[in-house]
Amino acid sequence: MAVWSKTLFTLCLLFGGFAALVYFQPLKALGLLTPPIGYNKVADLTYGPNPRNQLDVYTPTNMQTPAPVVVFFYGGSWNDGARQDYRFVGQALASRGLVAVVADYRLYPEVRYPDFLLDAAQAVAWTQQHIARYGGDPQQLFLMGHSAGAYNAAMLALDARQLAHVQLTPNSIRGWIGLAGPYDFIPLTNPRSRPVFFYPNTPLDSQPINHVSAEAPPALLLASLNDVTVNPQRNTGGLAKRLRNLGVHVEETYYPRTDHGTLVAALALPLRGLEPVLDSIEQFVKTDAGRSKSDLALRQ
Repeated sequence: MAVWSKTLFTLCLLFGGFAALVYFQPLKALGLLTPPIGYNKVADLTYGPNPRNQLDVYTPTNMQTPAPVVVFFYGGSWNDGARQDYRFVGQALASRGLVAVVADYRLYPEVRYPDFLLDAAQAVAWTQQHIARYGGDPQQLFLMGHSAGAYNAAMLALDARQLAHVQLTPNSIRGWIGLAGPYDFIPLTNPRSRPVFFYPNTPLDSQPINHVSAEAPPALLLASLNDVTVNPQRNTGGLAKRLRNLGVHVEETYYPRTDHGTLVAALALPLRGLEPVLDSIEQFVKTDAGRSKSDLALRQ
């Protein structure tokens, strides 16, 4: 009896500890629930001169080369975040035959706008130059981000000045994917983000929506109807409308069963039943951002 009591007590401790982890550190919990199968990971690759200029590459275990490549930037109000917490994103993309690059970048207070965008551009340049050795196709390069990371992806795709720092242009990417991105946020209301963008003197050129042109690469914009952090109608809807009015191919989806955080969490294996976020991303990439009709598209 004592043995069973001790075992039950241990299980309760473990369950309670995991429940606390889910509540206080949900990204780490998703990492623990992500199976270490279906992908190969090369970690801690350096793409620039700063300590946070590192990235991880995820490749499918049974990949067909050359494979499309997705460079992912995480959110965190440009104040926090770590690529190690997004193993579930790498696993998700690799599970669909894609090469995933998950990159760190410098954060506030070390840097402010626009310096973290230089890091993002350097990560893209590294990917284009080196991803072939990992089985990725540098000619099928896509950008993707969630929240602040979606902003980073949008600025690289729309503001030609950013990739020009690394001798690239937005034409270097086939398309970009934004999950719950802030693309039009003046005046800033998030107190954590205000110092990043010099509030109340936030530069107008910091807004992705102000850089839209007919030459912009195709976009897949995903948002949650229940997002109370980033207004989906103003940001996703407003950017999609402006892109579409200029003839840019844009796909726009709003999910009713996710919020700001669970939109990206729906990529994790235990939560994929929430909404078909991963399916949408896979189709966008494998149809070359809507340029072609693949077998995947024909099956829908």
